[in-house]
Amino acid sequence: MTWLSVILFVLAALLILMACVKARRVRSWRESLNPSAPEVPDAAFVVARIALIGVAIGCVVVGARGLGVEDGSKWSDDELKSAVEQAAYELDGSLYRVDESGEPVVHTDDHETRIETEVAENGGGDAPQSGVDAGPADGNTDTDAYFSVSANGADAEFCVHIERVRSKKDDYTPPGLDEGTWTQLAYRLAVTSREGAC
Repeated sequence: MTWLSVILFVLAALLILMACVKARRVRSWRESLNPSAPEVPDAAFVVARIALIGVAIGCVVVGARGLGVEDGSKWSDDELKSAVEQAAYELDGSLYRVDESGEPVVHTDDHETRIETEVAENGGGDAPQSGVDAGPADGNTDTDAYFSVSANGADAEFCVHIERVRSKKDDYTPPGLDEGTWTQLAYRLAVTSREGAC
């Protein structure tokens, strides 16, 4: 997209240069090529200049919009940093329950998806809503996991650490059952982030 915009800007400059050529010079050049050609009226030069300048303005507008579209389709390092910090803040303290068998309701694969979604949603500005990758580190468990977060267009990389912390106060026993008969155990997520790969 950048090359297309550059070509359009160069074309606009050439069109403006063409519009600046004096009528006398065009007439003498035309006469040297074809001496018997009829004379071109001044009004034709005015119309040609207006058309050339109009097309040049169109090239500049389309080129500028192309650069804007390209900028909006890639992440910058600052956008990614801000989005990762905000995502970690929003995920920190999230409630996390286990099912009847004691298995976590959310596994590390789901953490990966949650991080990618939160970062994309917190991009702000003209950051795209896609292109985020949260790659899990080797040796992750359901209770302690690290994810390297990167994004399309950004050179920076961030490490998000998610730790599952037991939260007895958030345990859930359905109404009508005695506590301990069937209880969903509750955990809270402790989430932090730092710059650099995990």
